[in-house]
Amino acid sequence: MGSIGIWQIIIIAVVVVLLFGRGKISDLMGDVAKGINSFKKGLKDDADAAAEEKNAETKVIDHQKSETVSPQSTSENSSDQSKAS
Repeated sequence: MGSIGIWQIIIIAVVVVLLFGRGKISDLMGDVAKGINSFKKGLKDDADAAAEEKNAETKVIDHQKSETVSPQSTSENSSDQSKAS
């Protein structure tokens, strides 16, 4: 008595078809299918957006050579050393 057999399922299916009709049930199943397809499309769009965002985060920095700094002239160095002595 606790388990549902095949005959109980058939009787429930017949009652549902009689109450709602075949047209409403097929419309309902069509709406469910559209919802599932929309959900899958949304997941795919989210995955694509995440991939684009990941690519956008990767930045390329162009390195340019900076100007070289020339050492101080020897006359300035010698005068600094003589002042220190």
